[in-house]
Amino acid sequence: MSPSASAVVGDVSRAVAPVGSAPPPLVSYRSFLLLFVPIVALVAALAVGQFVYLDYVHVITGGLWTGIDVFMGLVIGPILGRMSGPARADFVQRLVPTMLFLMPALASVAITAGIYLAINVGIFNLHYVAIQLAGIFVIVLAGQGFGVFLPNELRIVLELRKAKPDILKIGRLGLLNARLAGVQAVFQIALIFVMASLASGLVNL
Repeated sequence: MSPSASAVVGDVSRAVAPVGSAPPPLVSYRSFLLLFVPIVALVAALAVGQFVYLDYVHVITGGLWTGIDVFMGLVIGPILGRMSGPARADFVQRLVPTMLFLMPALASVAITAGIYLAINVGIFNLHYVAIQLAGIFVIVLAGQGFGVFLPNELRIVLELRKAKPDILKIGRLGLLNARLAGVQAVFQIALIFVMASLASGLVNL
């Protein structure tokens, strides 16, 4: 075998090796931190009963949720689209354990805190068109998150646990989630605009 051919074979073996090796653990201490820190922060804010603490939790979790989706859609998605199958699968298998626990926690806490805040300031009126519109956005976001993102991540996890994981399937599901995150970001920005307008008194319809 020529030196150039040996180099190509070596590059391919190194690209495939991470997927064939033991995937990173799905559940770890870090997983519990990602899941429970936002939830504990929400429970603590509700227990204290201070508006500013609840507002802080809502803004932080909502900002992280939206920011991560924007980053995934605008940055990670295009990068994954240009990666080779093995490289994409290797990246996705390292990303999924984080996203699987972090994003549902952020989304659930941000939405729950937002509802409590709207009730506290007296704008949670189902007769308001703005509240109805915000509710539609929340339903769409929750449907995408728990109906598409989470099942895809679980499918990736199950595929990674197989003796011979399908790297093309892993990469395809990871790329789908990254691109769909951009769609979620659009709805989140629209939701932020509606709720900020309500909170500031610009609209009350």
